[in-house]
This record gives sequence, structure tokens and C-alpha cells, in this order.
Amino acid sequence: MFIDTHAHLTDEKFVQDLDAVVARAQAAGVIRILTLGTDVVSSRAAIALAERYDPIYAAVGIHPEVVRQASPDDIEIIRKLAVSPKVVAIGEIGLDYYWDKESAALQQMFFERQLQLAAELNLPVSIHDRDAHSQILETLRRARSWGVRGVLHSFSGDEAMAREVLDLGFSISFAGPVTFLNARQPPLVARQAPLDRLLLETDSPYLSPHPLRGRRNEPANVTYVAGRIAELKGLTAQEVAVQTARNAQALFGFKVDLL
Repeated sequence: MFIDTHAHLTDEKFVQDLDAVVARAQAAGVIRILTLGTDVVSSRAAIALAERYDPIYAAVGIHPEVVRQASPDDIEIIRKLAVSPKVVAIGEIGLDYYWDKESAALQQMFFERQLQLAAELNLPVSIHDRDAHSQILETLRRARSWGVRGVLHSFSGDEAMAREVLDLGFSISFAGPVTFLNARQPPLVARQAPLDRLLLETDSPYLSPHPLRGRRNEPANVTYVAGRIAELKGLTAQEVAVQTARNAQALFGFKVDLL
């Protein structure tokens, strides 16, 4: 029983065969999939998918890469979308200084306002962090007093950052990069972080795990991530699957009976 806590099933790469993608995930033991919005349009689409497919749940939010095209009023639209019964998180939100550091101030505004929104709605957040480790940590330190909870998805920080993230009450999620043959930090963090604070994800259609790099990723491939974490921790894939599913259920409130 696996839970993919981060996917983008509204991506155009899934237009032709989403039924088959969901079926393959279920056949692989994936019992829940969280698909995330990156703007108003994709957030609405994520809700539509969640309403169409029983295993799928949705998160709604404004991604840092699209803040130049977004309006502050969009956050109020996100607020209204978040009342949908199958919306379980605000996301994907965060900071990305790899693609566009010049919009840092605008990214920060959207990030903080959506953290505040999540706290008001008592929803967890799914956070994107690319080349913005120090600013993410600084923001989460301030947000601690707001009662924000959530996960740093596809964690790319080092062990020191992981310790602080965990101390701040957040979870850490791993995707395909933890399986890459040239990976350095993700395996170190995965080995040392407590299993009861870890989540699994694919970030589909991106970040395909080894040995599938270069192909479209999909939720069924979360089993590769679980297998690698099991290797790193000296556990079975089943042990990793069950505990991370419990973690996901506790954070996102998925309705599912776990072992």
C-alpha cells in the first residue's frame, strides 16, 4: 500500500491515457495519489480529477514559477477552491530561485500569503524549494507561530537543513532523485531521517526514478522510491510503504484503512 503524495496528473502528458495511468498505479498497490495545482486553472483541473477518480485527491495553489502571470486576487480564488471535499492541501507553493531569482520578492509574497491561507483553513502545505534553502527556512521559522504544517516535497537540502525542517514540525518527501546513481544528498538524508516523518512521491510526470530516467514518470513508479529508501534503511519495501502511508494519512487526512 503506497501513497504518492505529489503528482501533476493534470499535465498534458497524461491527456491521452490517464485511465490507464491510474489503473497501473492501483495495480502496483498505490492506494492514494495527491495531484497538485500550480495555478488557478490547474487547481480547478486537479479538483475535477479528484472528483472523477476515487484514489485521487487534490491540492490547490500558486507555484513560484508562475507568480509573474498570477494576480494576488488568485489567492482568494484558491481559498474558494480549497473548500472542495477532496482538497486536502495548499500546494504547490514555495520558492524557486533556479529559474527566476529576479521575482524573489513576488515569490515571497505569494508564498507567505498561501502559508497564512493554509493556516487559516487548517490545511497542510506542499512546498517547492529550488535553490532557495535559506529563504525557505527563514520563512518557515516565522510561519511556525502561524500553526503551518506540511511537507517539503522532493527534498533537496542537506542533512542540517533536514534536521531543522523536522524540528519545525514539517515532513520530508522523496521522489526519483533518491534513486539516481549519482545522487549524493538525498540518500544521506533519507538514511538518517526518521521513517515516521518521511513521505513518498513521484512528482509525475517529472523526476522518473532509476532505471526509468528519461521516460514519463507516473504514480506506479513510487514503488521504486520506496524500494530505495528501504535499502538505505535496512527495511523491507512493505515496511516503508505502510509507515509512509500512515504518515501521509496523518498529514493529509486521506480516508483509507491502513494495516
